[in-house]
Amino acid sequence: MKIRILLLFLAFAVTSNLALAASRTVTLDVQNMTCAVCPITVKKALEHVAGVQQVKVDYADKTATVQFDDTTATVDNLTEATKAAGYPSFIRKEVK
Repeated sequence: MKIRILLLFLAFAVTSNLALAASRTVTLDVQNMTCAVCPITVKKALEHVAGVQQVKVDYADKTATVQFDDTTATVDNLTEATKAAGYPSFIRKEVK
């Protein structure tokens, strides 16, 4: 009986952690985008971050909207990736 309770508890713990994993979307203000090639570079840099699911870069607004798995990636990972590519960024807003 104790083994069944333990297995039930472990199964609940594993599934509850999966439930906590969520897709998160943020918009980053991206600096230094001055030409038509810049958004391509920013997008590729963000796509190489583990956990990133989708990236949309808007050259006119100088923003990047990124959807990512928050159990794998963080906003710091995203901003570091753009900075390493020569385009410092910071979080503008989080899309709910």
